[in-house]
Amino acid sequence: MTLKPAQKRYLRGQAHHLKAVLQSGAKGVTEPFLAEVGVALDQHELIKLKLAASDREERAAMIDRITSATGASLVQAIGHTIVLFRRNRDDPKIAIPA
Repeated sequence: MTLKPAQKRYLRGQAHHLKAVLQSGAKGVTEPFLAEVGVALDQHELIKLKLAASDREERAAMIDRITSATGASLVQAIGHTIVLFRRNRDDPKIAIPA
């Protein structure tokens, strides 16, 4: 799902108070980590993650892998923290503006 700038701005505001639900470890983005991200997205739709990466290129690669594997949209990336959104088809919780 491609988000418009206004939708990203709205979701950033919604995510401001959230705490990170998952943190990648020294092994990076593994299949079990991606499975947990998928479960968290199904439950919450909007989540924060902490990525343990030493440089920007590694973080960017991790973000690409997470978004492509889960089908989530990147809302925001600041430092080691990212915000992801994926609409739950069965039970949508967050109404984003069109």
